[in-house]
Amino acid sequence: MEQDHRYRIQTTWTGDLGRGTETFRGYARDHETSSDGRPPLLASSDPSFRGDPARWNPELLLVAALSQCHMLWFLHLASVNGVVVTGYVDEAEGVMRETSDGGGHFVEVVLRPAVTLTDADMIERAESLHEVASGRCFIANSVNFPVHHEAKTRVGEHTGV
Repeated sequence: MEQDHRYRIQTTWTGDLGRGTETFRGYARDHETSSDGRPPLLASSDPSFRGDPARWNPELLLVAALSQCHMLWFLHLASVNGVVVTGYVDEAEGVMRETSDGGGHFVEVVLRPAVTLTDADMIERAESLHEVASGRCFIANSVNFPVHHEAKTRVGEHTGV
């Protein structure tokens, strides 16, 4: 059965420096994104495009969404397949190619999850779940560029982090 889910946000430009967009350099790219009473997400454009380097930008948020989606699917699949995960850290990276006309597009994202398990007997099963998670991730299934994963799995103590 198919079911639609809706995700509503509000993005508000906060970069008017007093003269609006009168000139290309005369306004900040700062904005806030909020949704249903959650704390606002402070964002801007990439610093390469006159943005504030202390704020999130759309490109980082896309990579973050892919990383989070993969992690959530992986953890779900681990839990229903008897794989006990005690740690998960992903050092993800996306590559966007700027084109000569000023546009651009992502050419790939590489997820690099480092997964900690409680038992070495679970390693092979855990590693096979990354491919399944990749195939089920709603965000990865919505982009037109490859999302690769280079997972590392180890056995260790739960650090509480």
